[in-house]
Amino acid sequence: MSSMSLWKRISSHADCEQRMAAYYNKKGLYDLRLCLAPWIEDRIMSEQITPNSTNQLERVAIKFIEDLQQKLLSTRASDQVLKYRLVELCALIQRTPALELYTHLRSGLQKELQLAAEKSVAVAAAGQSMPLNTYNMNNAVSAAAAVVGMNGGYVDTSDLLGVAGSSPVAAGMSTGIMHNMGENATAGPMATPKVELYEVHHQIMHSLNEFSRCTDSLKVLVQSYRYMINAPNSPEAETLFKRLIEEKSSLVARLRRSFLYYDSLQDMVIAELKNWRRQQALAGNGAHFSENMLDDIQRCFELLESFVIHLLSAVKETIFVRLMNDDPDLNCLLEQVQVAQKNLVCSAFIVDKQPPQVMKTNTRFAASVRWLLGSQLGIQMNPPTVECIIMSELQAQRFVTRGTHMDVTHSSLAGQSSGEIQNCSSTMEYQENNHVFSASFRNMQLKKIKRAEKKGTESVMDEKFALFFYATTTVNDYQIRVWTLSLPVVVIVHGNQEPQSWATITWDNAFADIVRDPFVVTDRVTWRQLSVALNTKFGSCTQRALTSENLEFLFEKLHRDNIVGERNNEHISWNQFCKEPLPDRTFTFWEWFFAIMKLTKDHLLSMWKAGRITGFINKAKAHDDLLRAVTGIGTFLLRFSDSELGGVTIAYVNECGSVTMLSPWTARDFQILNLADRIRDLEMLRCLHPTDINVQPLDRDLAFGDFYTQRTEPTPRVDGYVPSTIRVQVRTTGDTGSISGTPHHPMQSPPQDSMSMGNGSDFPMADFDTMQNFDVYNRL
Repeated sequence: MSSMSLWKRISSHADCEQRMAAYYNKKGLYDLRLCLAPWIEDRIMSEQITPNSTNQLERVAIKFIEDLQQKLLSTRASDQVLKYRLVELCALIQRTPALELYTHLRSGLQKELQLAAEKSVAVAAAGQSMPLNTYNMNNAVSAAAAVVGMNGGYVDTSDLLGVAGSSPVAAGMSTGIMHNMGENATAGPMATPKVELYEVHHQIMHSLNEFSRCTDSLKVLVQSYRYMINAPNSPEAETLFKRLIEEKSSLVARLRRSFLYYDSLQDMVIAELKNWRRQQALAGNGAHFSENMLDDIQRCFELLESFVIHLLSAVKETIFVRLMNDDPDLNCLLEQVQVAQKNLVCSAFIVDKQPPQVMKTNTRFAASVRWLLGSQLGIQMNPPTVECIIMSELQAQRFVTRGTHMDVTHSSLAGQSSGEIQNCSSTMEYQENNHVFSASFRNMQLKKIKRAEKKGTESVMDEKFALFFYATTTVNDYQIRVWTLSLPVVVIVHGNQEPQSWATITWDNAFADIVRDPFVVTDRVTWRQLSVALNTKFGSCTQRALTSENLEFLFEKLHRDNIVGERNNEHISWNQFCKEPLPDRTFTFWEWFFAIMKLTKDHLLSMWKAGRITGFINKAKAHDDLLRAVTGIGTFLLRFSDSELGGVTIAYVNECGSVTMLSPWTARDFQILNLADRIRDLEMLRCLHPTDINVQPLDRDLAFGDFYTQRTEPTPRVDGYVPSTIRVQVRTTGDTGSISGTPHHPMQSPPQDSMSMGNGSDFPMADFDTMQNFDVYNRL
């Protein structure tokens, strides 16, 4: 079966043709692509270019333009219109810089290859037969012979690239690329359109099958070459020599095309690994995360390693066939394949279990690293030891900048640690049952930390560090050095540093770019982005997502300006988020939000999940909602306090038909008596105002009965003491002024009654002045 033109495959899909036509028309090259489709494909795909050599690229571009002009001049036009168009194309070529025209065409072919691959996968998934390699369309050979290592088989690494003493390219060391999540996307660059892993896996296997035809041709070429060398005076020698030149030229072109396709597949797999790492970072904020996907990514890495080993071997054997008209760029192809394999090997070394991102000194923690290619390289036969140090943000930046030229050894890195970590080395282990090659650090402990000098308003809770894992091993006399960084961590020494530390980590996890200098992150995001991060964080912590009304309230609290209309694109700064105090308060938005999140998780979780707590509603709206309630006197709701960190308060309609706001309770109060039991003790609370307009009001005991603790009548004690119980009572302190513990806010309605949830008893209030905020009493 003859190979089908790439452009024919593109034009068979209207959407693909439309996209590529728009691309080529940017430079007026669509007609050129259309007229000379097969020639352009063969000519460009057969070129070998060293990406880092601009001069060579320019030379290739100039040569291409010269050949293109000759091709156009020799093209026979069937009609006058086409003749005129060819003249126009020649003029276009003359006035367009050679490098610009060439790179635009070359990039277009790469886009076409990607589109053709995606369409091929879609067709294959539908059960049809459609080869993926756009140049080698011949019948596929059985994958079993070509794919080595999928079922745990050992891969021959005799062709493994590497130069002794070289260090890895820092590919894939950044956190993962995030997918395009539409309107709810957080900050960061968009990834390549996501392709399902099974589709990528299918493409790689198919490419290996196609490549086996190339290896068959190579065997014939090598045999013919050896015959010619052994019989130089044979009558057929001259004919054989000419045929070998043609066969080698054809084979080299196929090898180059195979490498280009391999390179695009490797980019797809590494991008998918970066996507996985991006999801891992978002999981630090509580987003859903499937760790099992890493096994699928590893299978793709193993297939790619098999592919590149075969490709590397084929290039080396082709170089062995030395003829008069040897291609001087074949060595460049060899170098490119070696670099691609090096990137693959180094990208496969990752942190699969992240350390805690808020790390307290002298506290044990765990982490693990995994090498997605360990079994393929045979390294498990002599597993390396992985070392770990902690690096500051500045050290990490310097290393990533110069890391590809630095000696990644224990001796060279020993003095670069920003702290002292115990149990910081672990030998890699290979698990036969699941093919996982990893090193686990189960009992690490950070004993000391060296901090940088602070500037301005910087604090230790803003300072980011990272764990740096590195290993060195040898395969077939080649030394392999790999390293990877963990997600950023903040080091604390006291528990009271935890809230601000989590602000630093939450912001970084949500809004970091995939490719960045460690650990630079934007200081300004849209409300759309921040609302996703807050909802993810709060929902994962409390097991119930925030409603649109909740988020509306949070926006008003954060932005402070009265924004009318569309709010999603309004920007929120880092300072607004966690540095600047809220109006008339001594704490920031994040401190307030974090305290509520912690209170809900520790003491209100079941009631929050059941929808019994309104929570995020300001005093004015709570007042209006209660007055409009059809259930009237005794209707109540629970809201988070604006004035008390980690406080929850009750607003209810009193006997006079006005609204009373009780002073807030905090975690300290719930350690004595839980919220449901407190509500049970307050007889004036009769009907819970619904948290959703679509839900009917609930009788108090029906709403909270499942959360009451069982009370039994105290039995007399044999020691003569009289037992007591703890109950809550509300004492009226007047009918004017502010509510105790809840200061006025300009946006809030004035209080109707001044009430405090005090220590109800028959004793005068003065007797309880020394019992600060103790709002329960002992009843005999």
